[in-house]
Amino acid sequence: LRGPSAAVAKNMNASLELPTATSVRAVPVKLLFDNRIVINNHLKRARGGKISFTHLIGYAMVQALKAMPSMNYSFAEKDGKPTLVKPEHVNLGLAIDLVKPNGDRQLVVAAIKKAETLNFFEFWQAYEDIVRRARIGKLGMDDFTGVTASLTNPGGIGTVHSVPRLMPGQGLIMGVGAMDYPAEFQGTSQDTLNKLGISKVMTLTSTYDHRVIQGAASGEFLRVLSQLLLGENEFYDEIFKALRIPYEPVRWLKDIDASHDDDVTKAARVFELIHSYRVRGHVMADTDPLEYHQRKHPDLDITEHGLTLWDLEREFAVGGFAGKTMMKLRDILGVLRESYCRTTGIEFMHIQDPKQRKWLQDRVERPRPKPEREEQLRILRRLNAAEAFETFLQTKYVGQKRFSLEGGESVIPLLDAVLDSAAEARLDEVVIGMAHRGRLNVLANIVGKSYAQIFREFEGNLDPRSMHGSGDVKYHLGAEGTFTGLDGEQIKVSLAANPSHLEAVDPVLEGIARAKQDIINKGGTDFTVLPVALHGDAAFAGQGVVAETLNMSQLRGYRTGGTVHVVINNQVGFTAAPESSRSSMYATDVARMIEAPIIHVNGDDPEAVVRVARLAFEFRQAFNKDVVIDLICYRRRGHNEGDNPEFTNPQMYTLIDKKRSVRKLYTESLIGRGDITLEEAEQALQDFQGQLEKVFAEVREATSQPASPHVPEPQAAFPVAVETAVSAEVVKRIAESQVNIPDSITVHPRLLPQMQRRAASVENGTIDWGMGETLAIGSLLMEAPGPARRPGQPPRHVRPAPRGPGRPGHRRGLHPAAVPGGRPGPVQRLRLAAQRVRGDGLRVRLLAGPPGVAGHLGGPVR
Repeated sequence: LRGPSAAVAKNMNASLELPTATSVRAVPVKLLFDNRIVINNHLKRARGGKISFTHLIGYAMVQALKAMPSMNYSFAEKDGKPTLVKPEHVNLGLAIDLVKPNGDRQLVVAAIKKAETLNFFEFWQAYEDIVRRARIGKLGMDDFTGVTASLTNPGGIGTVHSVPRLMPGQGLIMGVGAMDYPAEFQGTSQDTLNKLGISKVMTLTSTYDHRVIQGAASGEFLRVLSQLLLGENEFYDEIFKALRIPYEPVRWLKDIDASHDDDVTKAARVFELIHSYRVRGHVMADTDPLEYHQRKHPDLDITEHGLTLWDLEREFAVGGFAGKTMMKLRDILGVLRESYCRTTGIEFMHIQDPKQRKWLQDRVERPRPKPEREEQLRILRRLNAAEAFETFLQTKYVGQKRFSLEGGESVIPLLDAVLDSAAEARLDEVVIGMAHRGRLNVLANIVGKSYAQIFREFEGNLDPRSMHGSGDVKYHLGAEGTFTGLDGEQIKVSLAANPSHLEAVDPVLEGIARAKQDIINKGGTDFTVLPVALHGDAAFAGQGVVAETLNMSQLRGYRTGGTVHVVINNQVGFTAAPESSRSSMYATDVARMIEAPIIHVNGDDPEAVVRVARLAFEFRQAFNKDVVIDLICYRRRGHNEGDNPEFTNPQMYTLIDKKRSVRKLYTESLIGRGDITLEEAEQALQDFQGQLEKVFAEVREATSQPASPHVPEPQAAFPVAVETAVSAEVVKRIAESQVNIPDSITVHPRLLPQMQRRAASVENGTIDWGMGETLAIGSLLMEAPGPARRPGQPPRHVRPAPRGPGRPGHRRGLHPAAVPGGRPGPVQRLRLAAQRVRGDGLRVRLLAGPPGVAGHLGGPVR
């Protein structure tokens, strides 16, 4: 024997001199199993990696040694005198079984130093580092020295009960046995075991130096260890916190005895649980990229529904939930948490239409396929471009205001996904409206405005041929471009200009989209221009124009077939915290007034952001309704680049200063999950650096070619005289429309004399204001080449009029029918160019078109 093998043999001989004793304890491991499943499911979705039973047991052993430091003592002889050694730290020795290339096995024991100072994440990393270096033969002498207590797990190869040898210098070695059902139940079916609530058990042995440790202490140590593994002293809570798992761990409770009738009651409780997750699941969603805390709500706690961990393996009828008729409670919870409580949370149960709710349930409560590699790389490239742009501006134009997107870079892959879906659906155009936060990044990376043009604006050189005035600033401007999707489809995209008045652009955006749809004119059934509105969280909750615009979203005269709203929620309004800015839980609660689905998503999970963006687009297409995405992120810098936010929000910016960018986090996540290799990550980094180089090259070219002076072209002279009169024939036709009423309409008796006087006034020259308005509107309908609108809330007045008993009846141009079901007239009766005369909550809308397409009032309109 040579090397480590010889050392092991020597230590085994030395162990014969130690007077040892062993304590034994059987521990149920159901809670250990259940929480390990929760942990590994979270890691699988997040950073990757896997937790073993030995990781958890080893950490529990360290915590037990912290609680009972006497179990970490050892015996030594100093100057021939027996001495009690009290180590300063717990150096946990791991017994590692190595298999040599020839099949021989070798046991080595290496130490995790100062294990009691580590949280679970640090312990897990140290454990994995020791094992990895042992496998490749990279352990050093320091790794083998100083062990104070050891852990060995022969249960991993099926050993039920082990009494390992204690090495000199140590006071304790713990052995872990195999996890299995008690012998008397090993022939029982799994269904019966689940119904009876039988847990697997494992045997723990504590072999100790009897010279310094007594049997009672060893037994107490195993009792403490058992309590930890059953969740006492917040053992699993600390593990979840160290791994940033935003949910409560499974709790140890006694099973609830169930009779046949109680089984029916439990099935009903499961349905209540499913409903609760649909309604309240979003409150437990891990949507905050800044602050970690374990989220909980009584409605989502299985114990509040009369269920325990013993029900997790039992099957219940679910009535088609997740496409199944029967499911285990564990699987039900898995689907519910995956659907409503991960990095996305959705509010939709306030929607009255069951078809819309069912549509969302069917798409949310189903397995989510992992994005294709090409889509993952596209997301990474979009994040690269977003960060490269901001990084360059920060270094090149220090202190200049640009209202950066830093902290919310996921907006770029979000918009990319919406536009890609729109291009794939062959829409005609996407129109974007937004305030100044992130506008330059959207212009560069979504709309396609050139870097050179943006940098000229930073230098103060506006394009003299543009429509913008010299007072406009770079983060107010709009642009038009062409977007190319993942598969090469193209779609026109435009960004509306907007001053620093935040939500002022909202109704303007809707008007632009509706006007473009009217021009395209696909029969009023196809909304092929998609409005996308980007908001700030404080402004969305605080400005009345948001609610006013939402209120118009389903009015026939103004609806655009649904707007995708994106709230860039950086969790601060200038300097005000959310609790100082609104009374509602979410910034998006105002959108519940129109029964829009609201999806909250963590900005540090770009794959979830893209998935949510596609879902929002699909909902808009399916129901022609607004949908809201609450993108929860943060603002890396101040309100603008000249502000120091640490003065006003010190706690928030302490967290922000420690955060890595979403691009870095996503790259690490892809590598950790094995979705991309290290080489591909390096290639992505080179792509990121290439983006920077491209920016540098463009700015050099832009600054080396100063814009030449531009002389404005002379304006054409405006005509001095404009003919505004209408012919007598037109006046006569309009007057006749007041008395030539079709048989299908019964005019109110009190209005008929007024209409007759109005028609006669044209002949006798006594035209009043009411008839003047009728002539104005009637002639407009005959001449106007396109839509004409007149504001006014009373829906059948031709212009605004005071409401109430005293409102003037002489100003009526559209008369309500006096019989139920009758249709208003008689302006429509002109058979001139009128297509529709539409009144709604805000104004009367008069649409003019060619005389040949005139139809009856109330025909198909949008």
